[in-house]
Amino acid sequence: MLSADLGVSEAAAGQTITVYAIGSIAGAIPIISATMGWPRKRVLVLALSGFVITSLLVAVSPFYVFTLVVRFLTGISAGVLWGSLAAYAGRLVTAEQRGRGVTIAMAGTPIALALGTPAGVICANAIGWRLTFVLMAVLSAAVLAWVLAIVPNFPGQEKALRTSALKTFALPGMAPIIITSVLYITAHILIYTYVAAFLAPLGMSSSVGVALLVFGLAALVGLWVTGLMIDRHLRRLMIGSVLLFALSMLVLATLSQTPVLVFVAVAAWGIAFGGSGSIQQTALTNAAGSAVDTAQAVLVTGWNLGIAAGGVLGGLTLSSGGPSALPWATLALLVPVFIVVFAARRHAFPASSIK
Repeated sequence: MLSADLGVSEAAAGQTITVYAIGSIAGAIPIISATMGWPRKRVLVLALSGFVITSLLVAVSPFYVFTLVVRFLTGISAGVLWGSLAAYAGRLVTAEQRGRGVTIAMAGTPIALALGTPAGVICANAIGWRLTFVLMAVLSAAVLAWVLAIVPNFPGQEKALRTSALKTFALPGMAPIIITSVLYITAHILIYTYVAAFLAPLGMSSSVGVALLVFGLAALVGLWVTGLMIDRHLRRLMIGSVLLFALSMLVLATLSQTPVLVFVAVAAWGIAFGGSGSIQQTALTNAAGSAVDTAQAVLVTGWNLGIAAGGVLGGLTLSSGGPSALPWATLALLVPVFIVVFAARRHAFPASSIK
């Protein structure tokens, strides 16, 4: 629908997602670094306001190029928002509840996987893509109103306490967490993006929607379990997440001729992925100390780079090795993830996560 209204191909319309991701990559670190001295609520409000305004502009955009520019700006707002959110949530609760607070704050990703994507498709088909963007703006405005009315403010950092992105990456434990996060999301996107291509040769083309729903619902289960255990068992949860993800890929690689096992593997993959972001965000918050805002910006940038890399690697794997190679390629990326997590027992993923 968007492609027809703007007079471009579907492939060109898909680039609205690409420029959104580029905006997130480009905006998170420089903007959060530049605003570290600002009251944190001001940054949160501006990021949400940017999301509301740009969503409305997309809804009324008459030209493709204008839409691309606005989506780039939306990506910047999103990068700043996600780069600030986990750190903000960590400040709202005590150290003993930090993991649960971050888990609740970051619940949007698995919920969106379970409900947001299908709901977006339904809305676009029912009311059109322009009104869908208006609806997104209205919902974002409601969140903005709630933040203005309820969420407490926190002061920015004194200049002497601010840490650059490079120095933040050098903090103890920071590099293993960032490396883990980037490789984990790359592995996930590598196969998630091409799950339809993987299922087609198995005679399961008609089951793609069901598989994605199973994944999304399982991700909610993983998120719930993570929220219950994260403040006391962060290291075990991270190791378990990597192992369960790897096991699910091994099943898809070797036993995918049995449809029931495919769904079981997809469910296990969803459980593993559901809480992984919260685990990594909490580990980063614990390790970063006063540099948490810059650290989160680095993590968000790394995640978006991982998303881009996963799409590219998945495409290359599909073209060179075929659909059956996708789980093997994903499994290969998870091997160094496990090694890094297992070795980073002191600062990045310690047995006790409360500081």
